[in-house]
Amino acid sequence: MKICFVGAGPGDPELITLKGYNRLSNADIVIYAGSLVNPKLLDYCKPSCEIHNSAYMDLDEIIAVMHRGVKEQKNVVRLQTGDFSIYGSVREQIEELHKLNLEYELVPGVSSFLGAASALEVEYTVPEISQSLIITRMEGRTPVPAKESIRSFASHNTSMAIFLSVQAISDVVSELTEGGYPLDTPCCVIYKATWPDQQVVRGMLSDIAQKVEEAGIKKTALILVGKFLGDTYYNSKLYDKEFAHEYRDSSTDK
Repeated sequence: MKICFVGAGPGDPELITLKGYNRLSNADIVIYAGSLVNPKLLDYCKPSCEIHNSAYMDLDEIIAVMHRGVKEQKNVVRLQTGDFSIYGSVREQIEELHKLNLEYELVPGVSSFLGAASALEVEYTVPEISQSLIITRMEGRTPVPAKESIRSFASHNTSMAIFLSVQAISDVVSELTEGGYPLDTPCCVIYKATWPDQQVVRGMLSDIAQKVEEAGIKKTALILVGKFLGDTYYNSKLYDKEFAHEYRDSSTDK
């Protein structure tokens, strides 16, 4: 039996992948990431499934449950928020499994920054506005390399999705503006993207901190910043007749 890490998606239980759903519905043991995972996803589990909330477990306890499950020839699923490749803390779990020679697989999920874009009906990459997306976080208990500070990234003035930082929104704004974003840069904070209680706060860097404070948002939110949130827009070349053959030919390349 293998241990399977499954990305649960951003919140909406229908946004789990089909492969993730199949692994979850066949699981004998599920360890899910507490309040970060929509409990509605557990409705996909069979009635006999043994369920653990990792919010009340340390790393050793999580690994012990996985190890026991494998020894008992059970299917074990570690259900993690969004996609575990972004701030998923999956590496330390995998290293422990290596020590025990336990096999595992990874089933990716839909990250919250993707769910947020759909909820807001925006593209991060708008022609002639932004063709890059920076995913980062404010330094907190987990250090950030000096070359990856928000202030340093802000000099690019491109689209940015900032995780795990809304509790320090005023500091984030200071870093962004001191790094190079103008105060009139559009900014949006989205709380629990795709969940039923999703909340969206829109503004500019000049007023977003005050608006977020008034909304009472202190956790489980993404900060999005950049001109991609604004009204300026330029068409891509994808639908131009003169370029259509290039895309058609590239799609049939061997």
